[in-house]
Order: sequence, then C-alpha cells, then structure tokens
Amino acid sequence: MSHHGQMHAQAEVGLRPDSPALPGPESGEQYRGSAWGRLPATGLRSRHSALSSTQRQTWDRLWPELGIDALAGSPRRGPVDTRAWFGRDAPLVLEIGCGSGTSTLAMAQAEPQLDVIAVEIYRRGLAQLLCAIDSTNVTNIRLIRGNGIDVLKDLVTSNSLSGVRVFFPDPWPKARHHKRRLLQPATFALVADRLIAGGVLHAATDHPGYAEHIAAAGDAEPRLARADPRTETLPISIVRPTTKYETKAHDAGSAVSELVWRKPKSDD
Repeated sequence: MSHHGQMHAQAEVGLRPDSPALPGPESGEQYRGSAWGRLPATGLRSRHSALSSTQRQTWDRLWPELGIDALAGSPRRGPVDTRAWFGRDAPLVLEIGCGSGTSTLAMAQAEPQLDVIAVEIYRRGLAQLLCAIDSTNVTNIRLIRGNGIDVLKDLVTSNSLSGVRVFFPDPWPKARHHKRRLLQPATFALVADRLIAGGVLHAATDHPGYAEHIAAAGDAEPRLARADPRTETLPISIVRPTTKYETKAHDAGSAVSELVWRKPKSDD
C-alpha cells in the first residue's frame, strides 16, 4: 500500500478557548461513567464491510496472529501482553481509528523501533491494512477490532504508551451529536493515564469546530501540556502521510489542524 502524498508535519493550531460545556445525555445516548469522568458513548456509522476474496484469504491467514477481536460480545480479556504479542520489548504507540491503515503503515515503516497497535471498528479497513502488512513484510504492527475507548480502558495499562494517535475522528458536526465525539475531557484523562512520562498524544482534524473542541478539552487536562515539535524532541514522530481523504479536504478548502500534547516528566 502506498500513501498518496508526502510525509509532513504541521504546527499545532494554538487554540486555547474556554472549555465548552458538555451537553447533557439524551434518551438512549448515555455517557459511560468511569474513573476518568463521562466517557463518550461514541456512535457508529453503518458501512459496507464485504471483503474481497484476497482480503478474506489474508484475513484468515494473518488475523489469528496479528489481530484481536475486542468488539462487544467478544470473550472478555484483560490487558494485552504486548511483549509476547510483538515478540520484543519496544516503545508502544496506539492509533485509534486507523481506517484502511494508510498512515499506520507509512509511519510504522518510518519508525521500525516502535511497536504500533492499530484500532478500528470496521473489518474491511483492517483487512486492507492486513494485506498491506503482508505485501510489505512490516513486522511492527498489530491490530485490534473494537471501540477505541474500550481498548484504552480494558486492554491497555497505565503508564504503558509512548504515543496515542487520533487522525481525523468523526466530527459529529450537529450540536446534538457532539457528545459522540471521541475526544472529550474524559478521553483526555484516560489517555493521560495510559501515557508514560514524556509520552505524546497527536490528534489531527480538518473540522474547525472540532479542532476548537479538541484544543479546549486537551488544554484542560492537567496531566498534559502542549508540545511544539519544532523545538522539542518527542518519543514518536508527528510526521504523517497526506491521505486521499486529506487531499480532498484540502481541495475543498478545509485546513488541517494538528494538535500535540506531551505528558511532562517529573524533571520538566
């Protein structure tokens, strides 16, 4: 699989508006209570997920080794033993919502010293990434099919991640749906708990309203501080490929906001 464009990094948006109030839950759409606050009950959009013959064959061959099913109704499991899964002890990055894996593959190839777990709910996207892994012989990617919040909560331990990546999450633009947005204050609290000291959260969106929402929620989390990749040395790269989706957004006049936070070390 090839990415459509060049690897690039952009400055963070620098937005620090007052934190917006979270909307109250509507009937049938409740936030889930947790130690981190009210985690978003993210909704799922229906997508066609039929696999091609090649994708099915690759899935059947590689998924038992490289994939974990964490969908609702799957056998309950505890935190993942990543050392056993990857066969080594290396800095760990979690990408939530990898789509078809264009960025995942390119960034994993550029950083072979990191282990990358790609989380996605849709089987076809994971199958596309599996095929790309197979054709390129990349060895530092593993996949989880499930909801990113559930993966962070149930399969990842505290102080274990060098980085978390969230690229172009669904903006849920209608005000009544804002509660479904992935990046809420409680999500930032959960991510902060899972990051190691010095670990990085890198988010990107082409939706200006969501960029403001993300910036406010992230800046309000006391265990995270804005990072400037131009002047700071970070444990993971924030250089990512320009995807087809992003190219279309750019052509439509939508600017991409990059937002980067770091969990400070005790000696910072």
